[in-house]
Amino acid sequence: MQKPESEPVVARNRRARHDYHLQDTWEAGIVLQGSEVKALRAGRASLVDGFADVEDGEMWLHGVHIPQYAQATWTNHASRRKRKLLLHRREIDKIERRVNESGLTVIPLSLYFKDGRAKVEIALARGKKTWDKRHSLAERQATREVEQAVGRRLKGMPD
Repeated sequence: MQKPESEPVVARNRRARHDYHLQDTWEAGIVLQGSEVKALRAGRASLVDGFADVEDGEMWLHGVHIPQYAQATWTNHASRRKRKLLLHRREIDKIERRVNESGLTVIPLSLYFKDGRAKVEIALARGKKTWDKRHSLAERQATREVEQAVGRRLKGMPD
């Protein structure tokens, strides 16, 4: 799901589409400390090793790196602490049910601001095998070659 340009994306997990088959996506709020918000507004975060987990009926985001804010004082935050995600109860129950029965995982796709609040887009995902990754790369390359050939033909250039 492409975000409109009015919502500045702070971080995007580009490897997620390469490493996983994505199924369903949700937009979740995220509970942050003040110095974390400042660091995000400065455009600094990494979602590469992040994943979400359900613990005691609450959704938590693990492994997301938000570096410490340089101008913060002793109230600075831990850069890789777990952060609570804000979702409706039925959404959390649905995610937990699908993760437990299907062997899926929940990964963050992007982190952005919407109406002044930090949001994270999460997705249910199944890991790709090595041959799946090679197959998707080959498909992408084939479609790119077809588009280039069509473009050359429309311009009247020889193949």
